[in-house]
Amino acid sequence: VQLQASGGGLVQAGGSLRLSCAASGRTFSIYATGWFRQGPGKEREFVAAVRNGGTYYADSVKGRFTISRDNAKNTVLLQMNSLKPEDTAVYYCAADRGLILSSIRDSRHYTYWGQGTQVTVSS
Repeated sequence: VQLQASGGGLVQAGGSLRLSCAASGRTFSIYATGWFRQGPGKEREFVAAVRNGGTYYADSVKGRFTISRDNAKNTVLLQMNSLKPEDTAVYYCAADRGLILSSIRDSRHYTYWGQGTQVTVSS
């Protein structure tokens, strides 16, 4: 599986962006897919994931971000609303076929990674 992340950019606080993770491979729909981010001087952190129809979020983005899957387009989307300056980071999408639920927030358990896309939120 090859992943291609896109949709980042510069936005003012309170604004919105939609990130897209496009995948190769016809079986992508059965892969757990997650978004992670790494801010300046910070460690990579979990943002959101979708697995077997369930969605999971970090507390810091719950209620503001929505992850969804478009199986027809082999794409996972991350709609980000009410953006804050602390959301500034490089965002990465990742996928894995055999991910168990207890591992979904741990980046070490994802096998496939896309390149990052920069999100910058100005105050």
